[in-house]
Amino acid sequence: MSHTMNRREALGTMALAALAAACEGAPVVMAHAESAMGAGFEPAFFTQHEWETVRMLVDYVIPRDDRSGSATDAGVPEFMDFMMIEYPDSQLAMRGGLGWIDAESRDRFGAAFVDAAEAERRALLDEIAWPDRAAPEMSQGVAFFNRFRDMTSSGFWSSKMGVEDLRYMGNTVVTNWDGCPPEAMRKLGVSYDGWSA
Repeated sequence: MSHTMNRREALGTMALAALAAACEGAPVVMAHAESAMGAGFEPAFFTQHEWETVRMLVDYVIPRDDRSGSATDAGVPEFMDFMMIEYPDSQLAMRGGLGWIDAESRDRFGAAFVDAAEAERRALLDEIAWPDRAAPEMSQGVAFFNRFRDMTSSGFWSSKMGVEDLRYMGNTVVTNWDGCPPEAMRKLGVSYDGWSA
């Protein structure tokens, strides 16, 4: 079924979903999503067009750099698709937000978000990425993008790639602890003087 959501429908859908609860359980779900990654993955929630949009948007949020791969490389779109099925209360907000960004792009540029020029896509995202600077009429887009960015981050930093990107050093045995490094103590303005074990 193909339905192009107009701006009014997208705004209405997003308004109904503005208070939807945030998704939980990201690390467990991300492990599942990573196992689903691959050439044959078919989204269970997203339409093909939504899937293309999600894959593009997550890579604007977390692009590939010299330290690690992009959100798509980490399996974030698969994570999001799984989350939409696991947490149906989030579906309305996601679908409405994706509809909103397409409607806004069509109004401005005459093309869906994925079909707009790179500069046009970036200009639109710049208007919704910083809530304090956003115009009031962009509030629906801001609400969507905040939630989308949060979900992208949750998926990425709970993935194997994201944990490696953080250079997380936990879960290792420390055989000798010499205390906090002196430079860190100076920066914090504290010392061990007067402390007793």
